[in-house]
Amino acid sequence: MDKIIAITNQKGGVGKTTTATSLTACLAEKGKRVLLIDVDPQGNATSSFSINKVEQENTIYELMLGEISIKECIVKAELPNVSVIPSNVNLTAAEIELIGIENKEFILKKEVEYIKDDYDYIIIDCPPALTTLTLNAMTTADSVIVPIQCEYLALEGLSDLIHTVNLVKERLNPALDLEGIVFTMYDSRTVLSQQVVENVREHFPDKIYETKIPRNVRLSEAPSFGQPITVYDPRSTGAEAYRRLAEEILKGR
Repeated sequence: MDKIIAITNQKGGVGKTTTATSLTACLAEKGKRVLLIDVDPQGNATSSFSINKVEQENTIYELMLGEISIKECIVKAELPNVSVIPSNVNLTAAEIELIGIENKEFILKKEVEYIKDDYDYIIIDCPPALTTLTLNAMTTADSVIVPIQCEYLALEGLSDLIHTVNLVKERLNPALDLEGIVFTMYDSRTVLSQQVVENVREHFPDKIYETKIPRNVRLSEAPSFGQPITVYDPRSTGAEAYRRLAEEILKGR
């Protein structure tokens, strides 16, 4: 396989799930075999591929508790080349149920070892918080992509997140790297968007993707129709932006 990428940000509403699902769809469009692992109890990444999260009996929750094998919870999506490990609200109980479990930060990593060679890319959509689930994603991943909303408050917490990535790299996963930072909800007409970009670029000059994801209504609408943007509106500016981002990832920036 090529790479396992965790999409994470401790702040909610920054386009994290949109980035995870859109990249999954764009990489699949390029002929890559992609597995999307949804470790967010909201299950929005799951439903974005027309998978009914409420009806799923075998999910990431059962996997984390050791009740099923990883192959038992993989669902083939309608979109070619895409498979999903679904999530739903049951996952909220995992934090409590995993208390006292030895090496609980490595549960997902151990399971992914069995199937990782079946895919070219594995994308992990993380919850908007630093939890055991997020740590599992980071110990499993080769790298992390951080979506940042182009608003002032989105800058808060970025340094904490980078610190967390570095701690995980130091203590749990020496192979983990910061893949890159992608700006979402970008509006070139506003001074604020440009200021946010320049501020982050000063601190992480080698980690910024050239592609910026625009503020786009179609991107917001797509999940409610159970479709990634490449299916819902393949010619939209949002779809084209994520295709360019996928190209950057494929080329290794």
